[in-house]
Amino acid sequence: MAISTNLKYYSLTEDEEERYKKHLTLKEIGFKGQLKLKNSSVVCIGAGGLGSSVLLYLAAAGIGRIGIVDNDQVEKSNLQRQIIHETNTIGNLKIDSARERLKRFNPNTEVVTFNERINPENILKIIKEFDVVCDCSDNFGTRYLINDACLLLNKPLVFGSVQGFEGQISVFNLNKNSPNLRDLLPESPTKNNVPSCEEFGVIGVSTGLIGVLQVNEIVKIILKKRGILDGKFMIFNLLNMNIKTLNLKAEKLNKKVTNLSDFKDFYNDTECINDIAVNKINALEFVPLYKEKFNEILLIDVRENEEFNKSSIKGSISIPLNDLEQKSHLEFIKEASLNKKVFTVCLLGKRSEKASKILLQFKIFSKSIEGGIKKINQIISS
Repeated sequence: MAISTNLKYYSLTEDEEERYKKHLTLKEIGFKGQLKLKNSSVVCIGAGGLGSSVLLYLAAAGIGRIGIVDNDQVEKSNLQRQIIHETNTIGNLKIDSARERLKRFNPNTEVVTFNERINPENILKIIKEFDVVCDCSDNFGTRYLINDACLLLNKPLVFGSVQGFEGQISVFNLNKNSPNLRDLLPESPTKNNVPSCEEFGVIGVSTGLIGVLQVNEIVKIILKKRGILDGKFMIFNLLNMNIKTLNLKAEKLNKKVTNLSDFKDFYNDTECINDIAVNKINALEFVPLYKEKFNEILLIDVRENEEFNKSSIKGSISIPLNDLEQKSHLEFIKEASLNKKVFTVCLLGKRSEKASKILLQFKIFSKSIEGGIKKINQIISS
């Protein structure tokens, strides 16, 4: 595995020498090693639980260029484990929240963001400019997609996964003889065999532990150190403090990925999110409907109460996304929506889409407003 980057730094600044002093005194890193870290680039796919600690420690280590790929928004329930985000960033895009935190944390690091959900059409373009790929995703479809893209581009992949009190970590595709995710799981677990993202919980520190260990592997890869988890799969159980290390063997058959488009259905079918189709309406279409038929609309604002109290659309009711499935709220919506059309709204439209999916499961039909309150306010004020 060769580290090649467009970054070309030949020295450290005075600030960097002071900031990375403890690295410079380590014989395993030193000045030359720190320059390697500065001249390296890492892309982190996912800015959630794993991504939070990964991103903070990548910046702390002095990685010169960090990419963040995510299209989700910060929710209050994220803060238990997604420590890069803060209470005052609830409702913001995770990439924006993470970028601003990293800029304050270490201004020497360049941060590049991608407000996209990884798919077969965009992943190769996104990851090709980075030296190392770090998988901080939360579903099997995305994990296989990242794995296969790294195979095509010969990129080392640092894998991490958490569930409950358990976490797993490995390094895939470090070199031509290295195993990859398909050597661990040739066939993706089916939806019926794996709990959905909404069904299982996670202890916050497990994401922190696995994320920190992922960064440790990334640093060793960049510095070309021994002991990388290539061909090793480590399992941590924080409840009973057991640690297992399994050997993983590469099979040639599992490297034969030539075209991501051949696996589109596979990537989609293995998502652990609920893929219920949701009706949507553009904010541009909603505004005149809202003005003309105000009394025929039930507008549910699914942001947190704090966000709603700061600003809201006149006539909307506040039911935070995390409280939506409460029996009392569902009964209220069913009763209040008689002879009315139901719309869900949030800041940008991501949480409202999730809300409409939840309501649909309870046979409450609604439309999620694309662009959200931000776009609605722009249209009304123009």
